[in-house]
Amino acid sequence: MPDKDRSRRKHSTTDRARSLRKGDNIAEARLWMELKDRRLGGHKFVRQFPIGPNYADFLCRKARLVIEVDGSQHADSVTDRGRDEFMRAEGYFILRFWNIDVLKQIGPVCETILAALEGRYAEDVVATDLRYIHAPVSHRE
Repeated sequence: MPDKDRSRRKHSTTDRARSLRKGDNIAEARLWMELKDRRLGGHKFVRQFPIGPNYADFLCRKARLVIEVDGSQHADSVTDRGRDEFMRAEGYFILRFWNIDVLKQIGPVCETILAALEGRYAEDVVATDLRYIHAPVSHRE
C-alpha cells in the first residue's frame, strides 16, 4: 500500500495550493461547481495547480487550458501579463474571466470555456470582457 505522505510535490507547494483552495472567492467557488466532477463536457479540471512559480485557478491538464478568475484589481496587471507569458511559453492556453461575469453570466462563461476546449479559438482573443492566450502549436499533443 502506498505511503499517503509521499508525493511528487514539495510539501510547501501542496500546502500553498491547499491554502489557495480554502481562500476561494465566491466567483471561483461558483465556477468550480460547474467544472468539478467532469461536469463541463466531460473535461477534468483541477484547482490551484502549480505551474512554475504560479498557481492556476483552474486547469484542464489534457487540454492544457488554464482558467483564471479575477477581480478588478487585476485590470491591466503587468504581473498577470507576465504570468500569462510564462504559462504560454510552457504550452498552456489561458482564459481570464472577471468575477462579476462568473457570478452573473455563468452560462456564457461555460460556453466560452467549452469553445476553448474544443479548439474553436485559433489565435489570441483580447476583449474588454475576455482574454484568451493561445499557446504555440508545438506543445499540443
